[in-house]
Order: sequence, then C-alpha cells, then structure tokens
Amino acid sequence: MLRKILKKNRKLVSLYQRLFLPPKPAEAHEQWVRVVMDRETKILVGELYLENMKALEVSGNKWSGYGFKNYQSVHFPDFDICSTTIDGKFDIIIAEQVFEHLSYPFKAGKNVFRLLNDGGVFLITTPFLLKNHPDPIDCTRWTAQGLKYFLHECGFDLDKIQVHSWGNRACLIANLDNWIKYDPKKHSLQNEEDFPLVVWALAKK
Repeated sequence: MLRKILKKNRKLVSLYQRLFLPPKPAEAHEQWVRVVMDRETKILVGELYLENMKALEVSGNKWSGYGFKNYQSVHFPDFDICSTTIDGKFDIIIAEQVFEHLSYPFKAGKNVFRLLNDGGVFLITTPFLLKNHPDPIDCTRWTAQGLKYFLHECGFDLDKIQVHSWGNRACLIANLDNWIKYDPKKHSLQNEEDFPLVVWALAKK
C-alpha cells in the first residue's frame, strides 16, 4: 500500500527518504570534512617545483594529474609502507588518510624518511575527531602538535615541519553516522581549533 502511494508522489518519496533512510555517504572528494584540507594541501604542494619532482603516492592516485615530472602510485598489500623498500628515491611522498590504518606507523614514517631525497617533502593527512573506520584496521589518531612530534621522531627536523588542522562542532556531529557531502549553502567552513576533525602536515627532509 505504502509503495503504491510513494510511486505516485515523488515529493512523498523525497520526504520519506529524508526522514527514514540514512543519507548516502559522500565520496571522498565531496566530503564536508575534507574541503578545507584538500584546498590547503593543494596550495602547499602547488608552491613546490612540481615539474622537477619525482612523486610517490601511497594507497591513492588523487595527485596523478598534478604535473609532477614523474609520478608513481603504490597500494597495499603489494606495497607496505611499514616495511617495503623500493628502487630509487623521491622528491615528494604523499600519504592521504593512510597512517591511521597502519599497525606500525613509526616504522612507516622512518621508511618514508629513508625513501626521500635530501630536500624532499612528505605530505601526510590524517583524521582526528572522526569515527573509527577500519580499512581493514583503524589504529591511531594525532593532534596537529602530536603529528609534528611524531614526524620529528621519524627523522624530520622540527623547524621543517608545517602542521595544520581543521574542524568544527557542526561537522563533527554531522559525520557521526555517515560522511556528509558538502553543501556550501548549509555547511560552515569556520575552523574551531578545539574540534580538529582532520590534521595534515608537510615535512621537509
């Protein structure tokens, strides 16, 4: 009976979906929680001499079209950033939303440092006040300050590490169940420093 009524009335269908069905999780590039982080990391990387850089992206291919001289993408389980060695060294290594899923992030950080050329940079992005999301595991969170000291422990000089974070209470609450798609008409990009949802850093060797 209800299905017949809904089929005849699209407005009722829309209302029913909003009230009784969970929203469809947003794709990574659409997520409210990533808007500022994605914008700011693009600025950080855009200030580098990409046309001269050999790049390695770990477990992703988002940066494949950004004009690097040479670009390579590696994925688990064929490549384990915690332990796998690879021929050659790189001018930039990128790991977005990867390190929280690692069993041994310190080993991974040391491996990244070894794989970088002198003067090379490491771009890392991680969640903080976001729900547990195993892929296949979820192990670690860092504040901006914590990420800076973690990277220092991995070998990077403190004064060569830029760290940033973003978040606000509204976004925190909205993302408790699903990853929410950003709507500029409804969603604020104001940063509340006490509620960092995402943290990122650019560290230079």
